[in-house]
Amino acid sequence: MSVTFTSLSPEIGAQTRLLTGVGLLRPDAVAALQAALDASGVVICHGADLSDSEFAALGRALGNPVVPPRGGDPVHPEIDTITLDPAKSRLTAVRRGTFFWHIDGTRDDLPQKATMLLARQVADADGDTEFASTYAAWKALPDNEKKQLAGLRVTHSFTAAQLLANPAPSPKERAAWDTVPTREHPLVWTRSDGRASLLIGATADQVVGMAHDESRALLERLLDWSTQDRFTLRHHWHPGDLVIWDNTGMLHRALPYRQASACLMRRITFVGEEAVA
Repeated sequence: MSVTFTSLSPEIGAQTRLLTGVGLLRPDAVAALQAALDASGVVICHGADLSDSEFAALGRALGNPVVPPRGGDPVHPEIDTITLDPAKSRLTAVRRGTFFWHIDGTRDDLPQKATMLLARQVADADGDTEFASTYAAWKALPDNEKKQLAGLRVTHSFTAAQLLANPAPSPKERAAWDTVPTREHPLVWTRSDGRASLLIGATADQVVGMAHDESRALLERLLDWSTQDRFTLRHHWHPGDLVIWDNTGMLHRALPYRQASACLMRRITFVGEEAVA
């Protein structure tokens, strides 16, 4: 059986309902997943229904999985658990930062290449995930604006993202956030293959050398531009769904859901392959 994906829009997204379980581990399926990811930025496999062992094996087939700094699953250390339930994750205090548009790993020299998210339990209300292509957003900018943005650099910080979710932290919380190192990157990330994207989102704190108000106005305008309907995709989760996205050129965010929600996701991220340049 040939492996095919249906395009969701000209700018972003592809989907299939035909690949499930061990079928996703076939070499032709893995190759088709990678090709669809390269072409569309986000791939949705409805009802994939992978076990943890199959999910981990798919991660190894697609790339070099990252082991979370605090450790993942005891059996499959590359698998992280995403939930607001404090009994199931030690990171629930910072998870609300994911309710804002962001790119993972912007404080790293090599931002994570891609992310896979597998739904075990879904929120009883809300909890959809949205994606926005900053490849498409950059490409659609007028040439004169591209020239103005070329060469600008931006500092990215953990504190900037957390202040969106908790604008009035305690002194202890703020001090802990500020211990996380910041990172300076080009605003426009140009790859070795010539493709370019905007490196923006919740962690983007300050344009280097620009007045604060001017910097905020520019970053917010670019975020608004990049998250227009024509550049975005919204996925409504069902148990068993698998979504893979190109983290380097896609903003993403979870739509807010209640802490008491049963939402439970399994996640694998991949080691970055190209420094921001």
